[in-house]
Amino acid sequence: MDKPKLVPIKLNNYKPLREIVFESLREAIIHGTLRPGERLMELQLAEQMGVSRTPVREAIRKLELEGFVVMVPRKGAYVSGISVKDIIDIFEVRASLESLAAGLAAERITEEELDQLERALFQIQEVSTGDNIGVVAEKDASFHALLFRSSRNQRLVAMITHLQEQIQRFRTTSLAVPGRTKHAVAEHKNIVDAIGERNAELAQALAREHVENAEQSFLKVLQEAEEQND
Repeated sequence: MDKPKLVPIKLNNYKPLREIVFESLREAIIHGTLRPGERLMELQLAEQMGVSRTPVREAIRKLELEGFVVMVPRKGAYVSGISVKDIIDIFEVRASLESLAAGLAAERITEEELDQLERALFQIQEVSTGDNIGVVAEKDASFHALLFRSSRNQRLVAMITHLQEQIQRFRTTSLAVPGRTKHAVAEHKNIVDAIGERNAELAQALAREHVENAEQSFLKVLQEAEEQND
């Protein structure tokens, strides 16, 4: 790495160092700071984060167990790549789960939760005019989390939460496509309006369309990257 990609971590009295290092590296992978195929050098990462190599080594092992890192014999650790099939599979599941969540939310959401959802949408609109896609992605994730909780189905929320870390890797890339954030905000508003009208069928259809549009944006980025590499 030509220049540091990570910053020194801030110690947290409530968490062991190895956990803080793990979370920092995982966030760097999710947000694309450490990119698929990039080699993870223990010494360099330790120096950038201001820690010893031991917690970095432990974090890399845990990241391997969670699928974020692959170990290549005699070569070392690399950020795991994502195949097109992986992407399609994950978006397929996400579309079904989010569609169901939106439909249930239309039937079960409280007025207070609906107000929170509208405020979350406004927050996305506020940051969408800036250049920090990471902030937009975080606000977008918060919006979806509120929507999921409004479904009142804990099993469903747990299933979606299990996918969140993989989804977040896609979210930042998808929203970086020119014009995508503006369209995503409009799609969110339509979903919220349908939920506010208690129209479960429409909310389901709009949520599925939203996920499918995000998938197409992500695949477009991949296609353009492949064309540049040819």
